Amino acid sequence: MNKDEHHSPYINHISWGHMEVDGVGEGKDFKLWPGGGRQWDWRETGTHHVPGIQPADVEELLNNGSQAIVLSRGMWLALQTCQETIDLLDERNITVHIAETKAAAKIYNNLVSGGEAVGGLFHSTC
Repeated sequence: MNKDEHHSPYINHISWGHMEVDGVGEGKDFKLWPGGGRQWDWRETGTHHVPGIQPADVEELLNNGSQAIVLSRGMWLALQTCQETIDLLDERNITVHIAETKAAAKIYNNLVSGGEAVGGLFHSTC
């Protein structure tokens, strides 16, 4: 769902298993990018906590104009990020931030407030 084609949606609330994203809706896990976002269904790419976030998981963020990307690790830091994903973002000169989910949401919202074209993957449980 798109809200505004130029601004990344703000995360209004995040708690265990629940997120509320401005203009996108409520759910558990989200993919967000400049202009919108959607719920993140790990089954689409076969994502699991280990080895973690794959290059295919971030492609949609890149295709929607993200110049910086925030990757959450989950509330208990269980979600990893594949080295191939980090390498892909590095090759494309994309700034990446990887943090525990609540910290990741704070980083993301700060970038949104600063007007950056930021995307993110958010996992609101373990």
